[in-house]
Amino acid sequence: MTFSIGLTGGIGCGKTTVADLFAALGATLIDTDLIAHRLTAPQGQAMPAIVAEFGPQFAAADGALERARMRELVFSDALAKARLEAILHPRIVEQALAEAAAASGAYVIFVVPLLVQSPAWRQRVTRIVVIDCPEAVQVARVMARNGLSEQQVRAIMAAQATRAERLAAADDVITNDGEIAALHPQIALLHAKYLAISKRMSELPMQRL
Repeated sequence: MTFSIGLTGGIGCGKTTVADLFAALGATLIDTDLIAHRLTAPQGQAMPAIVAEFGPQFAAADGALERARMRELVFSDALAKARLEAILHPRIVEQALAEAAAASGAYVIFVVPLLVQSPAWRQRVTRIVVIDCPEAVQVARVMARNGLSEQQVRAIMAAQATRAERLAAADDVITNDGEIAALHPQIALLHAKYLAISKRMSELPMQRL
């Protein structure tokens, strides 16, 4: 596999924005959230297994996942969360690795919201990039974007790694607590760094650099 980055951050930290800026510079993006949405869309590959496991009430009229109902269930029931993950995670990994194998960019970025909690994902990538912002900023962004209450946002955050845990796992950190313009120089520097590492790795065995 080519040199790969694991890009992560808490909800509302700006993963999509940062990933898109890397893509504009030539990186190949593989977004595990987008894969999960495809798997749970109408006629999605995971939907028959989800309906069999949880019941038809978890499928909307068009056959897609009833996301609000499932979100409420998994945030209140750890066993249900584990059952859903057992269905989705192997399928997500399979599709992500297939996309990586076909990648043509200078390097691959896997966008993985729960990367820090996943030892398997941490081992699959060469470096981990964490997008960091204050928790208050996360809450405000998600409330404005998704129309959720503060309580709902904080419940989602509680199910993710803490800010400290993400930073401890990071090889590189991107600060995203203000304007998008402030991201550009950070990403440009990292992109140049990753191009150099990718070039070196073409002559070296896969290793964490």
